[in-house]
Parts: sequence; C-alpha cells; structure tokens
Amino acid sequence: MKIAIMIRRKVVIFLLCASVLAPIVFYTDRLSIGSNSIVNNGFGNQVSNLGAGMEITKLNVVNQEVTNPVKEPIGVVLADNLSNLSQDSVQKNNEATEFNERGLILTKPVELEHKNRVLSEVPDRENGLKEEAFIEQVTQNAASKDALSLGEAKEEKRPALVQANKVPLPDLRVRQMKDQLIRARVYLGLSGTRTNAHYVKELRLRIRDVQRALGEATKDSDLPRNANDKLKAMEQTLARGKQIQEDCAATVKKLRAMLHSAEELLHVHKKQTLFLTQLAAKTLPKGLHCLPLRLSSEYYNLESAKREFRNKEKLEDPSLYHYALFSDNVLASAVVVNSTVTNAKHPGDHVFHIVTDRLNYPAMRMWFLANPPRHATIEVQNIDDFTWLNSSYSPVLKQLSSQSMIDYYFRAHKSASNTDSNLKYRNPKYLSILNHLRFYLPQMFPKLKKVVFLDDDIVVQKDLTGLWKIDMKGKVIGVVETCGESFHRFDRYLNFSNPIIAKKFEPRACGWAFGMNLFDLDVWRQQNITEIYHSWQNLNENRLLWKLGTLPPGLITFYNQTIAIDRWWHVLGLGYNPHVNTRDIERAAVIHYNGNLKPWLEIGLPRYRGYWSKYVDYDQMFLRECNINP
Repeated sequence: MKIAIMIRRKVVIFLLCASVLAPIVFYTDRLSIGSNSIVNNGFGNQVSNLGAGMEITKLNVVNQEVTNPVKEPIGVVLADNLSNLSQDSVQKNNEATEFNERGLILTKPVELEHKNRVLSEVPDRENGLKEEAFIEQVTQNAASKDALSLGEAKEEKRPALVQANKVPLPDLRVRQMKDQLIRARVYLGLSGTRTNAHYVKELRLRIRDVQRALGEATKDSDLPRNANDKLKAMEQTLARGKQIQEDCAATVKKLRAMLHSAEELLHVHKKQTLFLTQLAAKTLPKGLHCLPLRLSSEYYNLESAKREFRNKEKLEDPSLYHYALFSDNVLASAVVVNSTVTNAKHPGDHVFHIVTDRLNYPAMRMWFLANPPRHATIEVQNIDDFTWLNSSYSPVLKQLSSQSMIDYYFRAHKSASNTDSNLKYRNPKYLSILNHLRFYLPQMFPKLKKVVFLDDDIVVQKDLTGLWKIDMKGKVIGVVETCGESFHRFDRYLNFSNPIIAKKFEPRACGWAFGMNLFDLDVWRQQNITEIYHSWQNLNENRLLWKLGTLPPGLITFYNQTIAIDRWWHVLGLGYNPHVNTRDIERAAVIHYNGNLKPWLEIGLPRYRGYWSKYVDYDQMFLRECNINP
C-alpha cells in the first residue's frame, strides 16, 4: 500500500514539475531563435546579445549581404597582358580592397575592374611608351568615371557592363589584320628587330601570309577559312617582337623619325596631286577637242538659209523666261539647255541667250541647229559682235590684254613657292572675257527686265519659272548664300590687309556663289552697278585687292545688293566635294559642279557623273564620230 502511494506521489510531482518547467523551456528556446534571426537580419546593433559566452558581433554602418559577400580581388591585375607590371603596382592592387575604421568598403576594386576592362580593349602600343605610365593614365581616367561606392555599384549590374563591352565591331578580323600589317612593318624598321635575322625572316613570312589571306577583302565574310590561323600566328610573332625591343628611348626616336618622314612624303604627294589636278582641269579631252572641229566643218557646209534659228521674235519679249549662258564648251552648254527644257513645264516660254568666242561660234550654232531644244528658243552670239565691249570701255578687258597679265599666266620662269600658292589662280580661263560678261547683262539685253544667269557646269533638275516670282525687294541679284562653311566668307576672297578693303567691307560677311543667279536688270540700271564694277577693277589693276576670278569682284560689286533665296535652288560642291548629301542633290533645282572635277573630265567624281550624263545623247552622230562615250 505504501509503495503504491509513493509511486503516485512521484508521478504527481513529475507532472507538476513538467507543467511548471515546460513553458519556461519553450519560451527560452523561442527567445533564442528570435535573437538569432535578428542578428542574421542585420539589426544586431539595436539589441543586446543574449546569453553568456556569445561572441560579440561587430557593428556595421551599412548593410552586408551575407548570401553574396564581396570577394577580395586577385592581387596581380593584368598579369597576362602587362608582364612588366612593377611590384609597387602589384602591392597597391593587393591593398585595394580594405575596410576603414567605420566599416565602409573602399572603391578600389571597382576601379581596378574597370581598368582591366578598358586596358583589355586598348591595342598594343608600339611607340615605345612605358606601360606603367600608360596604365596609370588609363586608371586615372577610369577612376573619374567609375569611382562608385559599393552601395551604388552592385554586383548584379556588372555582368551587363561586361556584355556591353564585348559587342563585336563590324568586320573586326579585317581591321585586326590590317593593324597587324602596320605593326609588323614598324617592327621591321626597329633596331632591336633588325639584329635578329631569324625573327625578321619569320615576321616577313607572317606578313606575306596575312597579305594573301587579306587580299582585297573589306569584310569578314570575304576572308578565307584559314584567316583566323594566320591572324593568331601573326599575333604570336608580334608578341615576341615586343619582347625583343630593349631600348624604349631608341624605339621612340625611330618612330618619330618614321612619322616625320611619312609627313614629308605626304606633303610632297599633296603638292603633286594639286599640280596634276590643276593641269588635268586645264586640259581639253581629245573627244571634246574633236567635237567643235567636226561641228565647225559641218556648219560651213550648210547653206546660209539653214544657218538661222527660228522664233527670233521671242528674243526680246520680257514676258518670257530668259537665260544667259556664256561658254566655249559645246557639250556642257548642251547639257544646260537640255536639262532646263526637259524639266520645264512650258518649254516654249523659255529663251536661251548663248554667247561664245569666235573660235567656237560655228560649232555652237551647228550643235543647236542639229539638235534644237523642244519648243524653246535659242540664240547663239559671237562675243566679237559686241563692238561696244572694248578696252576703252572695260577696264578688265584692258587688263586681260596687258603683257603683265599674260606673263602672269604663261611665263615659264616661276618659282616653286609662287607656283604652289597661286596655281589655282593661274588658269588661262581667267584671260577670257567670257568669264566677265556677267557684269554687262543690262548692256547686252537692253529690253529685258529679268534674266537668270547659268554657268555651263550646272544641271537643272526642276522647273525654274518660280525664280521669276521671287520678290527681290529692290535688290539686284538673287543668290544662295554659302556662309554655312567657314571658308565662304569675305576674308577668304579679299585682301583685308589693304586699308581700302578693310574700310569698306566686313571680313566675316556672308559669301555666295555664281552659277545660278536671278538678276533684276531694271534695278541694276538704276543703281549703275556696271560703273561700280569698273571703279573696283581700276583699283585692283595690280591685283592687290583680290586675286583673279569673277567671284571676288562680284562680292564687292553687289555688296548689300543681294537677296538670299532658298538653298534648295542651288546646291554646290559636286566638282570638288565627294560627300555632298544625296538627298540634297535630289531635292535641288540646280546642281553645280563648281571646282576642278568637272563631269566631262576623266577626273570627275564618278558618284555625280550620272546626274550630268543622263542629259547627253551619246547616240548623236557627232558624239559617236568623236568617240565621246558615257
């Protein structure tokens, strides 16, 4: 009985103890779990550490991602690419990642990563500069861009940057192979390389291999299958050549000498190109020399009655659209007339007044008699028929016939410096009075009110009748201004060191161009513009105010007498600029081949020749007989 009672007491005591101690145990364990979660969530700096013997957690100012801890960078950076990196640089890289007394992570790893990324894209420098100095310069540039704190430059953003830098350039292998050839040729000229006969032989072999593989390829798809092997072999050879160079100072000196020699050679070639271009511009092609001879022969075989043009009554009708064209080039004049008539809405209302010299007069007349423009009226005149235009009336005519002017163009004993500086102005075309007839329009056409002047190196692409509707606002000439380019200002054409020029004109005044210009002849007569032209020609008798040509006296004569018209009327540059915008050309009413590269010459720019040649009928009998082909 007593034993049973004792057992019951023990059971009761056990149950009492369990009922009292169990809540305490459960609460303590739950509290312990909660404290650990608080610490793991980064709030250990806000609560006390619970329990004796726990290690005190270090307080941090910024959050730390336990799952993705920041890795310490590798000590040696770019060891493969920069074998000569100094121990000081390595030590600095090892110390790049560290914590300051407040627990903030320094930004050097980001800088180093960017430096690694940038330098891996920079081609090998073959100019002898020390690599450490180059590393320092690139590092400073990188630090100014990527010196971000860890909170700003997160790890998850870095892969995107790396991928962006790995976007391949178009035709990368072709570019690399061309660069390799340049570097290889430089190595062949260095003293350190020339002393190693075995390496020179190997390098020349690699150059031949790369040249064969490259061939005429302009894109990667044109390269042969073994191009990659040739590229890698050349790169390995160049890497060994880089190690051969011992004296950096001598290498730099050699490279500078090579650069100076190349610049001198380039200067010589530019001078030769300028001279040959000017010579080609002055030279008449064989076909264009044949054409006027053949036409003249045919003209003199015609009966007198067949030498006359029709519609003579329209020549002085001021209600029609009149054009003035002064040229000794038969084919160029034909293109101007054909293109104008082809694009005219009412060709019968257009009248062309062509003036040429005595030598080309029969040929010019014969061409338009054999190829009359559709419904338009043609007049061809001989400049010698203008008897009023003589040296007693025109100062420029007197100057052009003077011995000093002839010597200026044709004397054989010219110094090299004068030839180079004045070659552009020593073109005998300036001796022709045809070039100056534009200043005598009112005297030539006394019954006309408005005239459009056209050069013989233009092509008309749209109907030009809209020009006559422009309000001239009392000005004499309508022009397309060219001051959008800095060199088309007055100071480009006039001598502002002369006090006469400096007093009268602004050096930065906007320039313009002849080629397609609208003239109000009534205002011209009222302002007595021709006399202004004569007075300035008398002042420039010794060519001290401007060089020869018609644009400088035009800028002076019509100063403050111009009205700017829309630039789409007249687009220039097709005779010298290979980069004229195609859209601008197609929108233009008139395109102008100003410059030496005329479309009828072999030196003409092929890109623009089609705009001119489509108005030439190459099946025409006279053109075929003179072998003039597209």
